Amino acid sequence: MKVREYFIIISTIVVLAIVGIAFLWPPILWLFLLVGPLVLMGIFDILQKSHTIRRNFPLLGRFRYVLESIRPEIMQYFVETDTEGRPLNRILRSLIYRRAKGLNDTEPFGTQMDIYHSGYEWLEHSMYAKTNPKSIGEVPRLIIGGKDCKQPYSSSLLNISAMSFGSLSNNAILALNKGAKMGNFAHNTGEGAISDYHLKHGGDLIWQIGTGYFGCRHDDGTFNEVTFRESAIRPEVKMIEIKLSQGAKPGHGGILPASKNTEEIAKIRHIKPGIAVHSPPSHSAFSDPIQFMYFIKKLRDLSDGKPVGFKLCLGRKQEFMDFCEAMIYTGILPDFITVDGGEGGTGAAPVEFSNSMGMPLREGLIFVHDTLVGFNLRKDIKVIVAGKIITGFHMARALALGADGCNSARAMMLSIGCIQALQCNTNTCPVGVATQNPSLVKGLVVEDKAPRAQRYQEATIHSFLELVAAAGLNSPAELTRDHISKRVGLYDVKTYHDIYPPIEQGSLLNIDTIPEEYKKFFHLTRIMK
Repeated sequence: MKVREYFIIISTIVVLAIVGIAFLWPPILWLFLLVGPLVLMGIFDILQKSHTIRRNFPLLGRFRYVLESIRPEIMQYFVETDTEGRPLNRILRSLIYRRAKGLNDTEPFGTQMDIYHSGYEWLEHSMYAKTNPKSIGEVPRLIIGGKDCKQPYSSSLLNISAMSFGSLSNNAILALNKGAKMGNFAHNTGEGAISDYHLKHGGDLIWQIGTGYFGCRHDDGTFNEVTFRESAIRPEVKMIEIKLSQGAKPGHGGILPASKNTEEIAKIRHIKPGIAVHSPPSHSAFSDPIQFMYFIKKLRDLSDGKPVGFKLCLGRKQEFMDFCEAMIYTGILPDFITVDGGEGGTGAAPVEFSNSMGMPLREGLIFVHDTLVGFNLRKDIKVIVAGKIITGFHMARALALGADGCNSARAMMLSIGCIQALQCNTNTCPVGVATQNPSLVKGLVVEDKAPRAQRYQEATIHSFLELVAAAGLNSPAELTRDHISKRVGLYDVKTYHDIYPPIEQGSLLNIDTIPEEYKKFFHLTRIMK
């Protein structure tokens, strides 16, 4: 006999028993307030045809779905160890929370990392360590702006990575931007255009232009020079970033679920409200590297000479080589390049894209840096990175591998209250960060969260500079691949210099000096021109 048959028999007996006893003691009929709904739910489970578990196990089968719905919380709070959580483990999450709240961020009793496991990395320190520059009031800044830039920007070494209003709530944007203003670092708008929430507190903005041209588009979705200029010349906008691709879904346009596409968001983005919005996978304003360079120039001219760059998650290496050749051919250079890693995060992405598309950050950064060096372009272009930049060591590793500065998205979300509930794509974020539900958004208090973003950023910069000083260096710019060691086997350790030997400057400009591994990426005849 199966559970379904047991349910039918037991339900029948209980109902008949209550009715029978009611002839002697009528108050027992109140028991139907409890028994009645259970019996009706069980009958519904038997009659419905969508869920086999519920059909075969009426009432009991429902617990499977209840437990499944709270599985992430059970795993996070009771099952996973401090080092196992994904995408960010508890050690990293707790570090962000403590720094954001201004609490003690030290750890007792030694590392929990398996330092003899392949992949473990460390920064080589020096016996002649320096004083942390921040301790004596010296915090390095990054000047972004090339030869054609008329308004260079003095950037922090750690800024807020691209997250749109729409994917994030209005209060989340307000908190991040106010924190950026307080801490003198930049806030990337994401591809969802500039909203009033980005402007209210006057934090420095990096305006990201995606394939949908939100905030600067015609009705047919093409680029609109007039509306672009109106926003680009605003004093809050310090840099313009053209998004070619992002780490979580490279080669796939941005996704705004219909539930998040409110009247307000639609007005800001110049789109129709209430519908799911999928940005095109590629740009319509250009179709080859040469046109892309002229598009960069157009945006720089329209913005009165502000720094213009582009963001990409590296895919086909050949295509980045083509970009570099186009830079040389046209003489037009971006002021910066943002390299996103395949480990990057987003509010909504197809699983196959998140898991199986896009080059990881370290390999992507190394190739971009080395290729720019090989074409003798690196000295004129700043390289920024994004993709799980959480701690001072992550920053140190990125700069050692070739970056000039870093952006962080998920760490900044956590600093203002994100609990990694993994509901960014459902409009049900319980802490009001990644939702447009007014009731949930109301729980995020801007005045409380903005200082947390500022404190997290400041503490992480302090930690990063402390590592630089411990390595005996006078400046972050002195970090090289020799400073980071990586265990590649139980008995084998290599520096990143050993793993990825640097390329000679200008070696890609002469057929006689092209490294063998690069020859397959472009036609040699083009270099001879």
